Order: sequence, then structure tokens, then C-alpha cells
Amino acid sequence: MNTTGESKVARYLKSFTFSETNNLSLLPDAGKTLVESLYLEGRRIAVYINEFWTARQRQASSLHELSYRACFKPQLPRFFIELLTKEGDRVYDPFSGRGTTAIEAGLLGRKVIANDINPLSRILSSPRLTVPSLDALRKRLREIPIDEELAAEIDLSMFFHRQTEAEIVSLKKYLATRSANGSEDNLDRWIRMVATNRLTGHSPGFFSVYTLPPNQAVTPERQLKINAQRKQKPPYRDTRSIILKKAGSLMKNLTPQQISNLEKAAGDALFLTRDARYTPEIEDGSVQLTVTSPPFLNVVQYSKDNWLRCWFNSIDTRKVEPLITMSKTLEEWTAVMADVFWELYRVTKNGGWVAFEVGEIKNGTVRLEEHVVPVALKAGFHCEGIIINLQKFTKTSNIWGINNNNSGTNTNRIVLLQKK
Repeated sequence: MNTTGESKVARYLKSFTFSETNNLSLLPDAGKTLVESLYLEGRRIAVYINEFWTARQRQASSLHELSYRACFKPQLPRFFIELLTKEGDRVYDPFSGRGTTAIEAGLLGRKVIANDINPLSRILSSPRLTVPSLDALRKRLREIPIDEELAAEIDLSMFFHRQTEAEIVSLKKYLATRSANGSEDNLDRWIRMVATNRLTGHSPGFFSVYTLPPNQAVTPERQLKINAQRKQKPPYRDTRSIILKKAGSLMKNLTPQQISNLEKAAGDALFLTRDARYTPEIEDGSVQLTVTSPPFLNVVQYSKDNWLRCWFNSIDTRKVEPLITMSKTLEEWTAVMADVFWELYRVTKNGGWVAFEVGEIKNGTVRLEEHVVPVALKAGFHCEGIIINLQKFTKTSNIWGINNNNSGTNTNRIVLLQKK
């Protein structure tokens, strides 16, 4: 602390400059952080506005390149992990999604805890801590028996060629058997993760005919309409080749040190499938940093979007949907978050941090940070400030609203909290 009581983190955020920004002209002093104030619960909360990290996908690890609805860029957790932790510290995400925070923490040599009530989250994230060789993966894929007579118990003919469907169902059966008898290993889990991600998409790199972007699956009825509109029929896709090619793409820019860091993190990583308000497996005061982004007011129907991924992994969406569906009103959402913050306070170390990313909803008329800060303070946290990552806007005032999209999250808005 300095003589004015300003923290080291606050001084860093105020003095931050980012040489790669395209928005320097929007900020005073050649890109120096713009600092504003927000008054909540009778307290002044500093608001730091700058381009603190790039959103350029190519500057992130290729290991993150899995499609998943409503996920943030890996540069976001990296910024806070590098700023607020050291190697060996434990990093947590209670709403893990595709595992962006967990994977980034592992790459940087931190310990990993991830939780998500959606069981697909663990399927997509935990295997990436144990990166196999392509030769071993190729050998295992060749060993998996393919029964060309197999077909799904539901009609998937609008998505897949008959032979492709037989390969998918054969793989599904193989993985289910390995899981049931306890013989599923890291190679199997890697194959499951990649295959889950390659089920449907809009290029020949997916198992399906052209469909909507790969972070969701449309209904069979909608796919029939797409096929009719495009005058298309599902072509044969070689599932083994697609899996191998995507695996190579995920590994393409990993360094030996990163692979070693991931393997070390896998040794004691904790992946949970729980309500974020109740995580007894996490010890009191064991987490140095939480970086997360919660579901926003029922905006995303996670299990509905992932119905085909759930089918492939034998997950009953009827059981998952009631658990995943988020609150429909702001009051309900805030009450849930209040309980989450009590649990986060329990697991956070003294001096530890929470970076809680919230989004603009209802066309920018609701700023969730104004509802998050009061419940976080009530749980015992100190609010270091609100960080807004400036991206492509025409003028600074647009930070406080939306003009580039009609709905959804348009800027990264992070409530930064500390347990003192």
C-alpha cells in the first residue's frame, strides 16, 4: 500500500498501457487507463477502462479451440492469473463451461479446480490436461471396432450419412462400455472430448452435413429445413480422420513446458459437477484466485443447445435441464449469486481474489455489476473495482451501453473482489 491507501493492483490498473490496442484515441494520455466512479451501497467503486488484454484468438493457446456457447476468451483469465497468482497457486472456476480458466491455469503452472453443474463441462475440459501423442491416438482409433450395421435409437439421418452414423454409434458404444467397466483411460477421454466437439458444424471438419455453428445443435426439424433450403444431403465423413485432425489442431502450438505444466496440474486437479453454492470437496481457504462468468438470466439454454452432445455421452437432458436452467428474473439471479459468494468467500484464501465477469443484458439496460457488488460485499469481500475491457467501440460512452450487438455480452465487465 502507498500513503494514500491505494493498493498495488489499483496502481497497476491505473497506469496500464497496452501497445497493441486499436482504441488508444478513445482514451486520455495515449491509452492510459480511464478511471471513473460508481457509487454502490454508499461506497465509491473505481471503474477502470482500457484494453487490458487482446481478444485475438491466435494469441491464445490452440488447446482452447473448442466451441462452447457463452464462453469468454482465454486472455481474460490469463490476465488475472498472471497478475494475482504465482506458480503452484490454486485457481478455481465455479461455472467452468468449456474449461477456459482451468486450461489456462494449467498452462501457466497453477493448480486447477473447476466446477459446472453441466456434466459436459468435465467431459470437454479435464481430458485436455493430459495431452497424448498423435501416434498413440491414431493407434487407439484404429483399435476401436466399427459395426457398419449400427444406427442410433433416434433419427439422425438429417445430420449424418448412414455410414458416418454407424461410426458415431460404434464409438459411442465403445466409450460407454469402457466407462461402465472402469477401463476408460486418458486416450479414451481425449477421443470422447474431441468427438463430442466434432458432432455438428458448418464445415467438412465436422461429422455432420452443414448446420448452424458448432457451439449448439439445432433440432432435427430445423435441420430438415436447412437441408431443404440448401438442397443438401449428409455426405460421408471419416470420423477417425476428423478426430485425429482436430486433435492435432488442438496441440499445434503447445510447448513442451506447457504440456509438462498441464500434466502436473492433472495430478491433483479437481473437476466437480455441482451447484456452485455447495462445493464441500473444496477446502476452506484453499483458493488464491477465482475467475468465472456465471449464466446470465436464462439467456442461454445450455442443455437444449447441447442435446446431441448429451445423447452421444448418454446424459439424460431431462435430468440436466432443471439443474442448468438459470433464474428468469433479476431478483432470482441475484439471490443465487448471493449464495455463490458466500461459498466463494469460504473457499478463498485470506488475501485471495475473485474476478467475476458479468455481461450486459436486456440491450444494455441492466448492468449486472451493480447487482453483484452489493451481494459480494455482504458476503465479506472487498471490492477492488470494476474492470471494463475496452474493445471495438466508436466512442467511450458506448462502454456503458450496446451498439454493436442487439443482445448478449459485448464487453468484458469484471467485478474484482478480494478477501481481506
